[in-house]
Amino acid sequence: MWYGLRVDTRQAEHFVEQIAAVYAEVRDVLDERQRRLVLGAAARRIGRGGIKQVAAAVGVVPETVSRGVADLKAGVVADGRVRIKGAGRRPVTETMPGVVAALEELVDPATRGDPDSPLRWTNKSTTKLAEALTAQGFAVGPNTVAKLLKTAGYRLQANAKTVEGRQHPDRDAQFEYVNAAAVQFLAAGDPVISVDTKKRELVGNFKNNGREWEPIGEPTEVDVHDFPGDAVGVALPYGVYDMGTNTGWVNVGTDHDTAMFAAESIRRWWRHVGADAYSQAQRLLVTADSGGSNGAKLRLWKAELARFADETGLAITVVHLPPGTSKWNKVEHRLFSHITMNWRGRPLSSHEVVVNTIAATTTRTGLTVKAMLDENTYPTGLRITDRQMRELLRRHITRHDFHPDWNYDVVPTPDNDHEALATPITPTRPNKRH
Repeated sequence: MWYGLRVDTRQAEHFVEQIAAVYAEVRDVLDERQRRLVLGAAARRIGRGGIKQVAAAVGVVPETVSRGVADLKAGVVADGRVRIKGAGRRPVTETMPGVVAALEELVDPATRGDPDSPLRWTNKSTTKLAEALTAQGFAVGPNTVAKLLKTAGYRLQANAKTVEGRQHPDRDAQFEYVNAAAVQFLAAGDPVISVDTKKRELVGNFKNNGREWEPIGEPTEVDVHDFPGDAVGVALPYGVYDMGTNTGWVNVGTDHDTAMFAAESIRRWWRHVGADAYSQAQRLLVTADSGGSNGAKLRLWKAELARFADETGLAITVVHLPPGTSKWNKVEHRLFSHITMNWRGRPLSSHEVVVNTIAATTTRTGLTVKAMLDENTYPTGLRITDRQMRELLRRHITRHDFHPDWNYDVVPTPDNDHEALATPITPTRPNKRH
């Protein structure tokens, strides 16, 4: 009965069809209570048998329509509730007090080393967590565990590479020192470069991580195995990133990553790019890692920079990043990262491919890169004698007051006489550090 009116059987069938069509259109935007009320109102409009007819037409159980009819008879109040007060399943935190505390104890990182923890040395999946909780008397399933974890502030996360080992107490102070030096040089219009060697690459028809657009079913075919013996050579990209001009220079070596190679890479950058870009410059700032071929303790690195200073007349200031902070080197994320993205999915089949791919690297922020193949031989096992190191310190190197092991100037000699630095360098034992 609807406002005292009753419909016949034919009208009821037609009406049910119409209400089913209307309900299908609006169902997804109605909450549970609103759906019940709409269906209940339709059933009341039909009268006797309306509950079953409407339920069958829209695909719900008759109890849902019946509850809608009951709600309408009791009077509709717009209180924002979906269910009546007190309805619905009680949360698991109420039915099983202590379950959250038990779960957090299981996932606490400290329990990984607890001999009594049931999840020691295991992967903490929701299934295993649920099993462990059930063993403690909490009857919960994996889905409930997932909801409890999210409520408690947990999310699925991968490992994050942030721990850099023991940090030097002057780490932040050195970063400030490096930044201050860079700001000073840039403000004066002098060149500031960040240098480092990129990862050694095997050159050959080998798989390179990443994907590239190719015709469907026609991927580039590469060797199944990356055996070093099948390589045509190696590529050692030494990068020079110019902070002032946002440009990169990469010297692609084919021999060994030595201090001589590092210094030669800087020399080539200056000869082919820097000298023209900074024709009036009389000094150069180099920021580098503390290790590798341009390490802060390498005598040969300092000796080769002295040669370079004599050849160019440049006063070179070197500031090293603190140990364990290589990822903060500008050349890493301003140059090398873009090179890696540019050659992803492309086999580095020859040195020509390596050089041309590096040189084609650009970014929307204006980065441009030049690259050159360096086929020189750089012998290992060279050393600088104690006498020669003393001469370097006397004639070429001035250490800064703040961390002289990380910060120093390499200046040209007045008479440009660096012959004494050449002859004593002999292939004996690995380069002694200083």
